[in-house]
Amino acid sequence: MNNKRQETLKNAHLSHRKSMLRSLKARLESARSNGNEKLVQQLEAEAKYLHL
Repeated sequence: MNNKRQETLKNAHLSHRKSMLRSLKARLESARSNGNEKLVQQLEAEAKYLHL
């Protein structure tokens, strides 16, 4: 694989992870503000599973 393609794939991977992290943080904030502890626990488990 050439360097340009590797760099593009790396950037896509990093962008995807950042997007997932932003989404997860927003979902956690919403769950916490609504007092939904079960959802908070599920989202924290998801973050751990995804290594976020």
